[in-house]
Amino acid sequence: MWGSSYLRPMALVAGLWLAPAVWAAHVDTHALNNRKPKSTKLSESQRTKRRIHHLASARTTTTRSTAIHPSLAHTPGSAHRRAYHERFFVSSFAEGVAAGDITAGEDPVVRQAALDALGNMNGTIVAIEPTSGRVLAMVNQNLALSSGAQPCSTIKLSVALAALNEGLITKDTEVPLGGRSRMNLTEALAHSNNPYFEALGRELGFEKVAYYAHEYGLGELAGYDIPGEQLGTYPDEAISQKLGGVGKMCSFGEGISMTPLQLGAMVSAIANGGTLYYLQHPTAPEEIANFQPRVKRQLDIAALIPEISEGMYGAVLYGTARRLGLSFNEEEILGKTGTCSHSGTRYGWFASYANTSAGRIVVVVFLQGGRPTFGPKAAEIAGVMYRNLYDHNFFLAGTNPVASKPVASNP
Repeated sequence: MWGSSYLRPMALVAGLWLAPAVWAAHVDTHALNNRKPKSTKLSESQRTKRRIHHLASARTTTTRSTAIHPSLAHTPGSAHRRAYHERFFVSSFAEGVAAGDITAGEDPVVRQAALDALGNMNGTIVAIEPTSGRVLAMVNQNLALSSGAQPCSTIKLSVALAALNEGLITKDTEVPLGGRSRMNLTEALAHSNNPYFEALGRELGFEKVAYYAHEYGLGELAGYDIPGEQLGTYPDEAISQKLGGVGKMCSFGEGISMTPLQLGAMVSAIANGGTLYYLQHPTAPEEIANFQPRVKRQLDIAALIPEISEGMYGAVLYGTARRLGLSFNEEEILGKTGTCSHSGTRYGWFASYANTSAGRIVVVVFLQGGRPTFGPKAAEIAGVMYRNLYDHNFFLAGTNPVASKPVASNP
């Protein structure tokens, strides 16, 4: 049911199961041990001790060489090569990225918190009030309103909701990943497990995956009359099997271009219980005074949100987003990281929301650059922003913006 296995070939040597790299090391050792001895012959006991020591060293070496950042593991077996050969041509740092931003309609506390958190990183932060769709701050608007980038592992939120909606899984369903390995949704989200979501994608098929992605706002403008906003792209058919097919689309967002606003709108719907708002970015004080939320559509996900919440919280508590906790742990934050690279540029995503009764806010951090750029770094930046907001009493009742009555609109 769950597609191909991810077993690695193994070899049985002296009662030990050995990975290929270790097997090669053993073969070399075996050859050396069978040469004519130049000195006193080793006893069997000594030989065994030497072999175990050699295997332990080889296993340690293998672990070090393959334990690269998870974002580079685009396909099983290719992560090691990419760690040494991938080249990046974009800097992870930039000055003056917020120059030219239109800020008159933004929340000054939220904007300053975002500016201080982003620092000189080459990226953007979009902060949204999830109960209204109001953009509270958008730092580096040129990047935020661009054509977007590969969503990397943040696409897993859409895939998880699709699989739950189809009844394919619950949060406790253990999906076989090859051999004796199995994983449930909570752990797969927390650790951003690629084979798990590849298996879901293959089982769902492209049509269902695409249907739910569009339902959640991908492939369409997220904003309502936001000048300069671009569309991103969602393919009309699955990418080729050579590029990984629907499985790779569901684990890394391969072939998809998503904007920070689209991701922010989807996570806002998760945070508020299922209302997909048009995002609105006030540009003047009078627009704030007359602000009216606009509902794009209601999503049938209210019953599914508890199913993904544990995994999103697990990502922050002990998973790929745990760097957030270096700066902030006073409130419960739920989120999802994403890291991948394309054409010499690495992307780092983190989308999250504060699960509080007051100070409701969605924070999307998107970074681009080279090796210093990846999802956990985006989560770390979000943690600094949440800390800044907390220190300015943002999470106290009565200090956050108050939404007006929603207005349904489908222009």
